[in-house]
Formats: sequence, C-alpha cells, structure tokens
Amino acid sequence: MSTPASFHVATDIVVFTIREDVLNVLLIERASQPFKGNWALPGGFLNDNEGLDQCAARELAEEAGVRGVYLEQLGSFGDPGRDPRGGVVSVAYFALVPADEHALLASTDAASAQWFAFADLPKLAFDHDKILQAAHARLKAKLDYTTLAFCLLPAEFTLSNLQMVYEIIKGETPDKRNFRKWVLALDVLEETGEKRVEGAHRPAMLYREKNPGIIKIIR
Repeated sequence: MSTPASFHVATDIVVFTIREDVLNVLLIERASQPFKGNWALPGGFLNDNEGLDQCAARELAEEAGVRGVYLEQLGSFGDPGRDPRGGVVSVAYFALVPADEHALLASTDAASAQWFAFADLPKLAFDHDKILQAAHARLKAKLDYTTLAFCLLPAEFTLSNLQMVYEIIKGETPDKRNFRKWVLALDVLEETGEKRVEGAHRPAMLYREKNPGIIKIIR
C-alpha cells in the first residue's frame, strides 16, 4: 500500500495590466529563501480556515498592495521538485489591473514589487514561467468570447482604447470599422456624453460598461 503524499497548498497570481501600450506583468523580488533576490509571481501558502480565493486576494494585497481587481482561478501546478522546500501544490490565478491603477506597495516577504513588460521578463523562480505562459494563453483565448478586455481599461475609454487592448494581447490588428461595429452590436457599452481628443484626430466619444464588473459571454 502506497503512502499518501504530504504536501502544502499555495496560491500564485499572474497579474496583467497595460502600461504605455505594452502588456505588463507584476513581479515581486523575493525577500527570503528559497530564491532570495529572484523575481517571482506574488503568492504564498494557504492559511488555516482560509479559502483559495481569499488566499490569492490576501497575498496580492500583502505583497504588492493590489486590491479589488478581477481575479480568476487558472489551474493547479504540482510537479515534484517545483519547490525545493518539498511538496507544494500551487493553485494559480490570474488578475487584471485597469490601465489607470498601476501603484504598487511591496510588503511582507516581498522586497519590492515592479511591473515588467511581458515580452522582456527576467528569469523567474520556481515554475512561475510555466504558470505565466498558461495565464497568458487563457487571457488571449477569453478575449474571443467574453468581455474580459474591459477589466484592463479605466472606467471611461474610447473604442480605440478597447481595440488597442485586443491588438496588444492577441498580436493581431483587426479592421477598425469592423471592430467598432462588432463591439457596439454587443450592447454592453453606453456613451458617457463626453469626448476625448486623441492625437491629431477629432475628439472621440468616451464609453463605459453598462454593467461594470460583470463578465459577459459574447459568443
């Protein structure tokens, strides 16, 4: 008869935002061993009488000062040897931070917290590169059938801002006219009545979600 495995449970969170038209990822510099001084995803061990969602939200707040953002469970990562301290199963999440909320505050076991361009990341501790790539693939796929892109935008935005989110994450440039027709036909936006000047173009209408905070399946 085999002996049941002994392991700990942790959460790790991949946090995405868009800064200066570039997809960014939040990383923390580890303040303790293992991998002291290395960059890693924010995360930590599950406390007694704490749910997984609570753990992920707490770790994100404690290690980076990020609160009240979209948070979704991604999957479990438990390969033997992924953590030199022994058996640790990580339940990974991904989070989305609006483009106008970039302030970070490192604390607890994070020496610092910093945004990095997704295309230019440092070497990561543990198996966090694997988790990050899985999160990016999930985000990219969900843009095709949900309104998740709105979570990366401020409360008011132009249709050009929204199209830019799709271009940055999916690496594709949709036809501007068709994209606008498609978005408006979803009936998930409303005009604010205000306009914004963007570059040398004429003022563009500002929009907002009709039901902010609710992710809608669109196809």
